[in-house]
Amino acid sequence: MKKLLLSAVIALFGLTGLKAQSTGFEAGAFIGFPIGDAGDVSSLNFGINAAYYWTVAESFQAGLTAGYDHWTAKEYMGYKGDDAGFIPIAATAKYDFGGFFGGLDLGYAIYAGSGEGDGGFYYRPRVGWNNTSFNVYGFYKGISNDGSISSLGVGFDYKF
Repeated sequence: MKKLLLSAVIALFGLTGLKAQSTGFEAGAFIGFPIGDAGDVSSLNFGINAAYYWTVAESFQAGLTAGYDHWTAKEYMGYKGDDAGFIPIAATAKYDFGGFFGGLDLGYAIYAGSGEGDGGFYYRPRVGWNNTSFNVYGFYKGISNDGSISSLGVGFDYKF
């Protein structure tokens, strides 16, 4: 098993050198763990996202992002609510610090779950490692509207 894992890691890093230039389009997935009040009623946050970046300066990119954000419900005080879904649409930016990056998404998350719910202001600061083919990052995410739900997590984006 260790040899298989090591072989996969070597192959992944070997393939990243084959790609010389990306188009600015990135797509990926993430998993997060609800914190604060959201942690009382939700056990997991996961989803997919896609972004398109334009180069603004040598180390700075800005663009647009959208995706689907799912929050799984858990039992709280004898009651289990419905899962919640959101479609975040946001402006995004990231600054490259020579292999590592800092980024920020700001926008609006549209409620897409069953039952009653509302969207809200969406924000997701993130830090991570990037190379020519992919990004791996950690994030804090919040959706705020008469209170907020938030999560801490990790994500992976592939650059096309």
